[in-house]
Amino acid sequence: MSANDRGRFLEVFWTLFREGIITLGLNDADREFPFFRVTEFGGRIVAHQQAYFFHDVSSYERLLRSEIPAIDDTTLLYLKEAMQSFRTGCILASTVMLGVATEHTFLLLVETIERSVAHSATFASVATERTILQKVNKFKNILDQQTRNLPPDVKEDLDTHFAGILSIIRTFRNQSGHPTGKIVDREQAYVLLQLFIPYCKKMYRLMTHYA
Repeated sequence: MSANDRGRFLEVFWTLFREGIITLGLNDADREFPFFRVTEFGGRIVAHQQAYFFHDVSSYERLLRSEIPAIDDTTLLYLKEAMQSFRTGCILASTVMLGVATEHTFLLLVETIERSVAHSATFASVATERTILQKVNKFKNILDQQTRNLPPDVKEDLDTHFAGILSIIRTFRNQSGHPTGKIVDREQAYVLLQLFIPYCKKMYRLMTHYA
């Protein structure tokens, strides 16, 4: 192996180690570098046992653009920051950035409806609420009354992909963004990054319907 190849190998090796895909040690007898093994988390990634598979900022961005072609650039900026933080082990920062992207997407939906001649009056009271949680709750209450008028692709799994996922991400974001002392582990953060995708898809379907 040439010097360049050795350098490239070590760069890839320590990147995979930092991302939690491999760990040092093969067994009790060989616990140190250069012995290593694939972690349980890494094994699931290798086996593609994930609803959405990604491993770095570029693959996450490609997946997002593929699933949500119209995704807002500002939202994407925070999502890329979330993924970059995740890769470098800054899990709390990743969760906070993901929470920002989640709330921003919801606010984009509200803004879309506010511009709609046909639907703005129905949801007008959402804008009068002060906090993001109050806006979400008000919006959800109004939306529940509109469910029967929604097309099937919007109605399907609406509670789960909208309020359910938004609530989960906001809870983790608030725990991470305030000095609670609660730790978000790497696998939880990876799941949250995955959950954002069906949430965002549902938000954009609602935007299309209410535009």
